[in-house]
Order: sequence, then structure tokens, then C-alpha cells
Amino acid sequence: MKPSLVLKMGQQLTMTPQLQQAIRLLQLSTLDLQQEIQEALESNPMLERQEEGEDFDQSEAAGEGDESSGSGTMETTFKETSVATNEMADESEWSERIPSDSELPVDTAWEDIYQTSASSLPSNDDDEWDFTTRTSAGESLQTHLLWQLNLAPMSDLDRLIALAIIDGIDTDGYLQESLEDIHASLDPELEVDLDEVEVVLRRVQQFEPAGVAARNLRECLLIQLAQLPATLPLLGEAKRLVGDYLDLLGSRDYAQLMRRMKIKEDELKPIIELIQTLHPRPGSQIESGEAEYVVPDVIVRKHNERWLVELNQEAVPRLRVNPQYAGFVKRADSSADNTYMRNQLQEARWFIKSLQSRNETLMKVATQIVEHQRGFLEYGEEAMKPLVLHDIAEAVGMHESTISRVTTQKFMHTPRGIYELKYFFSSHVSTAEGGECSSTAIRAIIKKLVAAENAKKPLSDSKIAGLLESQGIQVARRTVAKYRESLGIAPSSERKRLL
Repeated sequence: MKPSLVLKMGQQLTMTPQLQQAIRLLQLSTLDLQQEIQEALESNPMLERQEEGEDFDQSEAAGEGDESSGSGTMETTFKETSVATNEMADESEWSERIPSDSELPVDTAWEDIYQTSASSLPSNDDDEWDFTTRTSAGESLQTHLLWQLNLAPMSDLDRLIALAIIDGIDTDGYLQESLEDIHASLDPELEVDLDEVEVVLRRVQQFEPAGVAARNLRECLLIQLAQLPATLPLLGEAKRLVGDYLDLLGSRDYAQLMRRMKIKEDELKPIIELIQTLHPRPGSQIESGEAEYVVPDVIVRKHNERWLVELNQEAVPRLRVNPQYAGFVKRADSSADNTYMRNQLQEARWFIKSLQSRNETLMKVATQIVEHQRGFLEYGEEAMKPLVLHDIAEAVGMHESTISRVTTQKFMHTPRGIYELKYFFSSHVSTAEGGECSSTAIRAIIKKLVAAENAKKPLSDSKIAGLLESQGIQVARRTVAKYRESLGIAPSSERKRLL
């Protein structure tokens, strides 16, 4: 068989640059979109923000035609703007009109209006003022401990040991390395004994937050109890319980605990309440990351018994094509400058049109979600209906992948709070009457049942499944356990409490 050239005709779908840009903008979150718009404004001179109170024709700003393209399909006419230029005065005359600083009247001092860094500091007699709470933004636990170490009176050798100890503390405040490992990591020439490492550890354990640098939960709680006032009632019993019977407390074996400590239930309850005031993860009190802000894309509100869906206009700035720069583009000019301006003008129109397409798609999807989940807006999570991407895709006439892009990292502000659009989608469970119940509604019912349970006899997963079945919702015990874990609810054995 000899090789030969064959000419075939066929059709193939190709994504144009405009479509690729529209899809990319569609899947961006609000914060990422704001950054994308800012980059477009800085790189494209044809784009500009619409200031408050300015009116312009959207069809002009996002017109599909190009005056310089030569196709003649559509032309966009921009209004000519006349720029009035005033003759500036001579530099000498202008400088004479400006008064000097000494001639300007002064009726107040700067410190009377604005606080300086020195004046903003509190006085020395303010005992309640805390420097770290006022100045530490996003301070880590390691930084907080090092700051206290620099203020502690220690020898150079002890400070070096303390640094090795602080390096081994995790974000929860526990010392993850053993004293032997810390001792082995030190320079042998220093001739440090293991007892010295333990002594320095005791000093680090006195740092804030209370309980830091503990090697286990029992030691962490004992350190916190030791720092409480000695006159505190039941302090000795709490130390005894933590030191000897912490395992029984963790397993909620209150009967064995009362038998071992030889106390009654009314005496055990205040001891446990005192222990519950302690922090099992002291490092979490200091560790704080950067704040994450959620900007809603859609706002839902009720007006005259109707639910209205609106775009958050403050989240995304409105853009337009600069009419003055666009007027400089000449149709018949093929110079480099004119070609550059023509390309920038076309890119600006594409960008604005992609933003409009994103807003229209987001409004369609959000409107259908609100229409479908009106029961949630009226009555809460228990009235949430089952919803999948296919339902919204059929309603708006789009592909499921498009709906997935629209609902990812997009948030809706409702009277019940701010929710991601994906929150309104959930699977369904069949009911005894042949209907359907969403998994979100089942979670809400489980949460409600657990909140109303008897603390002495908490509901097991099988009991919760039986209560749901009595309401017509057929859910297996394993499904109940899965939903319970997703809500962060502990098993029944760990929810047992003393009344």
C-alpha cells in the first residue's frame, strides 16, 4: 500500500480566545476577579472604571463591532469629547499667590485631632493594657514564646536550651520532641546535663499561654491547674482527678470515677466543670492566621412577600471603554501605534462582554436556586429540598460543567447568612410516602435531635435512625453516622454528661 495524500472535509469545535476568557472569568471568585480587573485596567489603556453618577451606554462600551476591523458589520460611534485647555499662569505669578507656612493661620495642633504613635501608647499605670493583643496581628505561637524568652532573665546557656525546646513545640502548644532528643541536639562542647534541660523546660512551661510546652494532656492540665489561685475551691480534687483518673474522665465512666474518688455525683459535677474551663490545646489561643474575607456575589432579600435576587454591584467595579482614546483609532491607518490601539480596543470590548456574560449567567443560576430553595429561605435547613447540578442546568439551558463553574467559590448573602452556592445542592433520601428529603435537611434534623437529647443517656446512631424513620425518613445507621461526623458531633459514648 503506497502512501498518498488524501483531502478530507470535517468539522471541529474550537474554543476561541473570547470563549476561553469568558470561561476563565466565570470560574473566578470575587476576590480573584477583582484582581483580574485591576490587572486589565493597568495593562489596557482603553479600559477605565465608571465613577459614581456617570451614565454610559453599555452597548457602546461592549459593542461587538470594531471600527478599524474593516468588516463593516457593526460600527460603534463614540461621542466626541471636547477638552478645554486653560492657559497656565507664569511660574513666578503662581508662586506669589501661594502663602508661606508662617502666614497660614493655625487654630489647632496635630495631636489634638490625630493620635501619634507616642500618644497612642497607654500610661504606665494602666495594668489592663496588653501589648501583644494590640500589636500582634497574625502572631504565631513560636513568635509569642520567643518574645517572652527575650524578656525572661536567663543565662546564655539556658536561653540556648530554651530555644531548642521552643523549636519542638507544635501549633497546639505541645512539646513533640523528647528531652533526650533535645539534649542530643545540643552542642556536646557545652556539656549540658539532661537535668538542666528539664529545669529549663519547667521555666518554659511557665510562659503564656498556660499549659504550653506540655508533653501530654495530663501534664498540660496540671500545669494550668497549678497556675490557678491556691484558694480556689475544689482545686486539690481537680488535680487528683487529672493526675490519677484522667482516663476514666475521658471515657465518661462517671460511676467508676465516683467509686475511685469516693465522692458523690453532686460533688463530682463542679470538679468536672472546673476542669472543663481549662484549654486542652493552649497553642490555639495564640496561633492565628490571616483573616479570610468572603465577599457575596449575589444578594437575596425579601420584598413585598417576594424573594428578590440582585448582583452585588459593590463587589465588582463597572468598566467602560474610554471614548476619548477610542476616538483616536483610525480605520484606514495601519501604523504600529494605530494597530496597537485597535487591538487594545478589541480586547477591552471582549473583556467587558465577558464580564457581562458572567453576571448574566450568575444571575440565571442564582435565581433558579432561590426559586428551588424558597423553603430554606422561609423556614431554615429542615426545609431544604434535594437539588443537583442537572436540575439547574436544565432550567437555564446550560451544561452541568458550566453550572459547576458558576457555583464554585461564589457566595450568596441571604437573611439566614452567607452561603456558597454549592451549599444549596445536596443528594436525596427516599421517604416512606414516596417523596424525597435532602441530606442537608437530614443533617439539620440530626443536629436538632442531638441538641434536645438527655445528656445522661445520649442518642445512639441506631436510635437516631429509628427517630428519623418515625418521621418517614428511611436512613441507615451508617448513613446517620456519616452525617453525624460531618456535623462534628461526637459519638454517643463521648457525649455523655452529668446533669
